[in-house]
Amino acid sequence: MMEVFNNFYNLVPVTFAQSLIYALVAAGIMIPFRILSFPDLTSEGSFPLGGSICAALLVAGVNPFAATLLAVCGAFAAGCCTALIHLKLKINTLLAGILVMTMLFSINLRIMGKSNVALFSADNLLEKIWVGSSTDLAPMITMFVIMMAVVCSALFWFFKTEIGMAMRAVGANLNMASAQGISTWAYTIFGLGMANGLNGLAGAVLVQQQGYADVNMGLGILIDGLAAVIIGETLLGRQDVWRQVAAPFLGSIVYYQLISLGLAAGLEPSDIKLATGIFVLITLGLPVLKGGAAEAIRFRE
Repeated sequence: MMEVFNNFYNLVPVTFAQSLIYALVAAGIMIPFRILSFPDLTSEGSFPLGGSICAALLVAGVNPFAATLLAVCGAFAAGCCTALIHLKLKINTLLAGILVMTMLFSINLRIMGKSNVALFSADNLLEKIWVGSSTDLAPMITMFVIMMAVVCSALFWFFKTEIGMAMRAVGANLNMASAQGISTWAYTIFGLGMANGLNGLAGAVLVQQQGYADVNMGLGILIDGLAAVIIGETLLGRQDVWRQVAAPFLGSIVYYQLISLGLAAGLEPSDIKLATGIFVLITLGLPVLKGGAAEAIRFRE
C-alpha cells in the first residue's frame, strides 16, 4: 500500500503539469458540445495541428510567441472549416468533424515533413519566460496555472458579453436565435474556431514542454477531454456559466490524478485509453440504465 502511495506521490507533479495543458483541450471540447450543441471531432486533428505548426516554426527559428500564436490561428481555421462544411454543404456535424480530422492528419505530416520532430535544441516559451530549463517542474507548473487562470477568466468574461450570450442562445435554440436576428452561421463558425484554437494552443504548449512533436499526439484526446468535462460537471454541475467554464479545468486536474493513481496501482499505460472509454461509456449510459430500471419497477407495480 505504501509503495502505491509513494508511486502516486512521485507522479503527481508531472501529471498535474500535464493536466493544466490538457485542460485547454477539455475547454475546447466543452464549447461545441455544451455551448453550441455541435458534436465536434475536429479536436483530434486540430490539437496535433497546433503542435505541428509550432514545431515546424520553432525548427525554422521563429520566435516561440509568434509560433504559438500562428499555431492557434491554424487550429482556429480548422474549426471554421468544420463549421463551414456542415453549414454550407449540409453535412452531418460528426461527419464534418471526421472529414476535417482525417484531412488534418495529412496536413500535419506535410507541415512537419515527417511523423515526428525533435525540439530539444529550439527555443520555447518556458525558457523565454523563466530562467532555467523547461524540465524544471516548479516554474513550469506556475506558468501553466497562470495560463489556465487567464484562459478560464477570459472564457467566463466572454460568455457574459453580448457576443457570448448570443453564442449560447444559438446552442440553446437555433430557430429562436435566428428569429431574434442572431446570425447563427457567424456564431457557429466563430464558436468552433475558438474551441479548436484552444486545442491548437494546448498542442503548441505541449510540444514545447515535452521537447518534440508527433503526428499521432492527438490520438484519443477527444475521449480524454470528454472524461475531464464529465468529471468536472459531476463535481460542479453546469447550471450556470461559471460552472460550465470551470468544469473542464477542474475535471482535467482530477482526471489526470486518477490516471496517476491507476498507474501507481499497477495499471498498464496501454490500458489507460480502454479504462477511460469504459468510464465515459458508463457515465453517459447511466441515466438511460437508471431510466430503464425505473420503468421496469413501475411495470412490476
